[in-house]
Amino acid sequence: MNRKEILEKLTHLSDYYCEGCLIKKTLNKEKGKKHAQTFCIKQCTVGEKLQKYGELLMTEPARNKQ
Repeated sequence: MNRKEILEKLTHLSDYYCEGCLIKKTLNKEKGKKHAQTFCIKQCTVGEKLQKYGELLMTEPARNKQ
């Protein structure tokens, strides 16, 4: 998978699942942004996928523009 495909998958997951997430909104209101982010990173299955794609992105070399 190349860098562009990884970025597309990250964008799709974030746009489709994270935007408007009721759990994130509720936690944000009740316990604050930090708690909501911690939930997304550690307990949400979409957050886990985003992390894996992020790790792939970090290992994929950036395209050099000349």
